Amino acid sequence: MVVAIGVAVAVVAGNDGDDSTTSAPTATTPQGETRKGKSERDDLTSLQVDDRSQAGINDIWLTWTIRNNSSEKSDYSWEWEAVGSDGTRLDNGTEIETAVQPGQTAKGETPTTLKTAQGVKLNITDFERTASY
Repeated sequence: MVVAIGVAVAVVAGNDGDDSTTSAPTATTPQGETRKGKSERDDLTSLQVDDRSQAGINDIWLTWTIRNNSSEKSDYSWEWEAVGSDGTRLDNGTEIETAVQPGQTAKGETPTTLKTAQGVKLNITDFERTASY
């Protein structure tokens, strides 16, 4: 069973190395939202909670999609946090994707320690794209 927790896409007029916290992107841009110029953070096109729990056993994963919009092979690293509806941080982590070619899409996933996906909001607390060698 897949539960995608929808969060608003924050449009960030970003600088490289932008350390501000923003909401995680969802798989699609909400209707009527205008996207401004591309920043490196726009390469993270989706970050979602995937609830695979069954038979009373918690099994909640974080899934993502990166699309390299630069002209160079790139490495990505980002920090995220999962926040409950009361504002309490429930989990956090760091993810890495390496050697993503220009125009290429990379998908990944990682398990979490979350007990539920209900009411969870994902935030990006740091995001970096660097040239891959």
